[in-house]
Amino acid sequence: MPMTSRERLIATLQHRQPDRVCVDFGGTFVTGIHTSLVHKLKQALIGPKASPTKVVEPYQMLAEVDTELRTALGVDVTGVWGRTNLFGYETNGWKPFTLFDGTPCLVPGNFNVTPASDGGWLMYPEGDMSVPASGHMPKNGYFFDAIIRQPPIDEDKLNPEDNLEEFGLFTEKDIAYYKAQAKWIDEHEPDTGIILMVPGTALGDIALVPAPFLKHPKGVRDITEWYVSTAARPEYVHAIFERQCEYGLKNIETLIGIFGDRVQSAVITGTDFGTQCGLFISRDSYREMFMPYHKRINDLIHAKSGWKTFIHSCGAIYSIIPDFIEAGFDILNPVQCSATGMDPVQLKKNFGRDITFWGGVVNTQHTMYQKPEDVYREVRERIELFNKDGGFVCNAVHNVQGNSPVENVLAMFKAIKDSY
Repeated sequence: MPMTSRERLIATLQHRQPDRVCVDFGGTFVTGIHTSLVHKLKQALIGPKASPTKVVEPYQMLAEVDTELRTALGVDVTGVWGRTNLFGYETNGWKPFTLFDGTPCLVPGNFNVTPASDGGWLMYPEGDMSVPASGHMPKNGYFFDAIIRQPPIDEDKLNPEDNLEEFGLFTEKDIAYYKAQAKWIDEHEPDTGIILMVPGTALGDIALVPAPFLKHPKGVRDITEWYVSTAARPEYVHAIFERQCEYGLKNIETLIGIFGDRVQSAVITGTDFGTQCGLFISRDSYREMFMPYHKRINDLIHAKSGWKTFIHSCGAIYSIIPDFIEAGFDILNPVQCSATGMDPVQLKKNFGRDITFWGGVVNTQHTMYQKPEDVYREVRERIELFNKDGGFVCNAVHNVQGNSPVENVLAMFKAIKDSY
C-alpha cells in the first residue's frame, strides 16, 4: 500500500527508505518556483481551467504551488509561512497583476509598485508608498533586490536595540493566524507533509538585514557593513543574537503548542555561509558567533517536539557541514553540488547518515538552461544517489527561476515520476 505524503516525509526524515522519493516544490521560500513558471506549468498540466497563479512571496516572486498543481506534479510537502512577507504585509486581498514577461497573476492587496527610473518597479514596506521604497526590480527582471537604507553610523551611539526592532514575542494577531493555519492543516492537508517557517531565528540572514519590511530601519543595515560587524563589532552582534534567540525560543514553544505533530520539519535559518568557491566565514567564526544559538534552538525543538530542523546555506560549505550536524540541524538545503568541494557522492557517503539532504536534484544555474535530456539525466542520477536509504527530499538547487525553459522543468518532473 502506498505511503501518504506525510508518511513519506516522516520516513525520509528518519532515514528510512520511503516507497518513492519524497518531493517538495513550493513548500518554503528557498524551495519554490517562480510565478512565471507556475503559470506555464498550470497551463501545460491542467489547462485553461486552472486556478489563477498567486504570488505568495513577492521578494523573489514565488508562486503558490496549490493543491491542484501539487497533485499534478506529485509534490508531497506544503508549507506554513509567516503571517507577513518580506515586505511586511499579509498575503491576502488578491488583485490582478501582469509581470514584465506578460504572465498574468494575482498579487496581495498591499503589493504596490511605482515605476523606477530604469523602467523597473519600486516596492514599499507594508505597501506604504508614502515612505521610501525598500525593494527594486530592474526592467524585465524577475525578482526584487533590497534597497539599502543605511542611516549614518555613529560608533559611540550604536545600539543593538536598533537591529532588534523587527524581533519580539508573538502578538495576539500572530497567534490567531497560526491557530487558523493548524485548523487548515486538519481540514485540508491531513495526509500532506508539513514544513513550518519559524520566524525570527535566521541569525544574520543577509536577505533580512536590510529590513525591506521596515519603514525606517535603524542600526546596521548595509550588507557590507553587517559582514564587517561580525568581525569588527562582535559584542554588538552577540547582543543582537542573544535577544533574537530569546524571542525565538519563546515563540518556538508557542508554535509547538499550536501545531504539535502536525508539523514534521521546521525552517530555522536561511543564513548563507558559503560562496561558489568557499566559506564566507571561518569554521572558528561560525562556532563562536552562530553555533551556540543554533544549538539552543535545535535542542529546544528536539526536546519538546518531533520536528526536524532545517538549515539553508548556499555555496561551498562542505567543511562546515560537521558543525551544522553538531549544532543539531537535521536537514541541509539547497545542496549546491556545483560549488567547490560539494561532490554529491562524497556528501551522501560522509554525511548521509546524519543529515537529510533537501535539494540538489538539479543545478538551477546551469543544467536547467541546457537541453531537456540533460535535465532529465541529472535528476535521475541525483535521485538514485541521494534517495538510497532515505534522507533525501527531492528539490532543485534553490528556487526554480522564472526564465528557466518550461520544457526543462517538465523534464525534471518527468524524471522524478520515472524514478518511482
